[in-house]
Amino acid sequence: MLQLNLYDLENVEDHKLEFAVIVAQYKGEWVFVRHKERTTWEMPGGHREANESVDETAARELAEETGAKEYKLYPICVYSVIRDEIESFGKLFFAEISVFGELPDFEIEEVRLFSILPSNQTYPLIQPFLLNRTIEFLKNQK
Repeated sequence: MLQLNLYDLENVEDHKLEFAVIVAQYKGEWVFVRHKERTTWEMPGGHREANESVDETAARELAEETGAKEYKLYPICVYSVIRDEIESFGKLFFAEISVFGELPDFEIEEVRLFSILPSNQTYPLIQPFLLNRTIEFLKNQK
């Protein structure tokens, strides 16, 4: 069984944050990526590297996975996934992309824009939860 939790940014110690996930938009559409080894769609993001802040992780992963060149990145919250009684923490971000560059030749095969959440998701139990939290964040910014 999988359990998801949300936390305020300041309520989880930084060293516990293992990954960053970025809900991104470009011209009002959601940005999803397809990994070279999968046929499903996912939000940009990934694991934090040694000696890297989780904010740096978010910026690096966004650029590596989407080719984003110019963007604004906003921290939203910390979330956790509990699976088999083990809780892992990540930080959720929103990115407003204004300019794409060339997609680096790493692990992502394709970047696509969607007006709604794609039906064939890599993480169907997690991504809708994170998208809904992001939509709530954006409504509160207005």
